[in-house]
Amino acid sequence: MSDRSRAFAEKFMVRPGKEFRLKDIDPRDGSAFEDEDATKAETDRLSRDIDALQDRLYAEGRRSLLVVLQGTDTAGKDGTIRGVFNATGPIGVSVTAFRRPTETELAHDFLWRAHLACPKRGMIGIFNRSHYEDVLVAKVRGLAPDKVIEQRYEQINAFEKMLTENGTVVLKFMLHISKDEQKERLQERLDNPRKHWKFNPGDLEDRKSWDDFQKAYEALLNACSTEWAPWYVVPADRKWVRNGIVARIVKATLEDMDPQYPKATWKPGEFKVE
Repeated sequence: MSDRSRAFAEKFMVRPGKEFRLKDIDPRDGSAFEDEDATKAETDRLSRDIDALQDRLYAEGRRSLLVVLQGTDTAGKDGTIRGVFNATGPIGVSVTAFRRPTETELAHDFLWRAHLACPKRGMIGIFNRSHYEDVLVAKVRGLAPDKVIEQRYEQINAFEKMLTENGTVVLKFMLHISKDEQKERLQERLDNPRKHWKFNPGDLEDRKSWDDFQKAYEALLNACSTEWAPWYVVPADRKWVRNGIVARIVKATLEDMDPQYPKATWKPGEFKVE
């Protein structure tokens, strides 16, 4: 990763081992970019660059990239996937949306379904929500005691380290929106018939626990931002800022991985297509 790209990414990184406060991050911060139209154009270019790099990653077939997207309801996980990865061909990319665990999933350890969905070598895997639901929702709703939550933090860190040691780079983005912005987006889902399908009455119940969810996010960010899989907190009130930040970091990470097309084990000059 170039010095410029690293400096950009570090602006949003939760530094491992240092205390992090979520309230210090302004969800409307747009200082990373100067102009909305220029940023949207840049994001389009970056998405095409990501597609080209993904093609090399797929051809190489030795490593993979896991992109974790977390955020409160309406934070823009779907929009980020469309805005950053829409140009990426379907071959070599998988998207997994983590919803309420099924009976089969509940019959296993909480990381079982996450490991099952991890990208194969050569793939980019995107988690829309993730294994972190099991320390967020469980903490806020009291589904597990504090001792178990603390154990899960450690297990998640060990799980992600195992992934990185086996060739999977882990990128984790927390899409950080304000309570006011969430209100606007939820109201839009109510007002626009085309977005009614997105509205879930349960989201209003979670909204009542806004402060508790913010505390739970802060706890996991402090516990699970590691040297091998750091968290990035992305100001997400402005969708174009959100997409621009994620696209830059994803592209820089793939460039740092530097996947290569495999060299032919045969001589092209020895063959002729009739």
